[in-house]
Amino acid sequence: MDRWKRATAAALAVAGVAWGWAVWHAPVDALQGDFARIVFVHPPLAFAAYLGFGLTALAGGVFLATRREAWDRFALASAEVGVVFCTLMLLTAVIWAKAAWGKWWSWDPRTTVTLLLYLIYVAYLLLRAYAEGSERAARFSAVYALVGLAVVPLNYFAIELAGGRAIHPDNVSRGSFGPGMLLPFLLGIAATLAAFAFLLVRRFELGNLRAARAEQTASAALREGG
Repeated sequence: MDRWKRATAAALAVAGVAWGWAVWHAPVDALQGDFARIVFVHPPLAFAAYLGFGLTALAGGVFLATRREAWDRFALASAEVGVVFCTLMLLTAVIWAKAAWGKWWSWDPRTTVTLLLYLIYVAYLLLRAYAEGSERAARFSAVYALVGLAVVPLNYFAIELAGGRAIHPDNVSRGSFGPGMLLPFLLGIAATLAAFAFLLVRRFELGNLRAARAEQTASAALREGG
């Protein structure tokens, strides 16, 4: 296991260095200049956040079907990692907004729905924190995650749904990037998703260790009581 951790950490380091190198050598945008390089960071963070919340709902659904606690622990781990990336996505969003629009925050449809998405999953974590160990809370959290997942596609398609009233840049599509810009963007996605996977596995391992320790403590208490 330690060898696996060292190998994955090394792979992450290599991916991060390759990403940084590609971003540094990417061409300068004609309109926004060097600041446009944030496009190689912000959307990949969004994709990682979407993945985290999608896995939370998926694991919650499997937990409801099987009642296996491991799936509930996986859902919690995925939500926590997803919130980390959603936080970074919001931070890069306000930095980009200041450079592009001249102000830190605008109630643009995409930005507003992103904040809503963030608050939904922070509420999920608060619910889990205050009702830890409760099977009823785990079931409610799973249903909550499944319902909350509807905000992810709403967030992604907010620009199209706004019907031209959004000031946020359009979603990335074919032809969005000029020469030399696609590689750093793809490397950004790869590095971000690799970091997401690494953090998710480590957080899930921690959850399993906590569950095993709690079970051992409960068993010891029963033996002492007997």
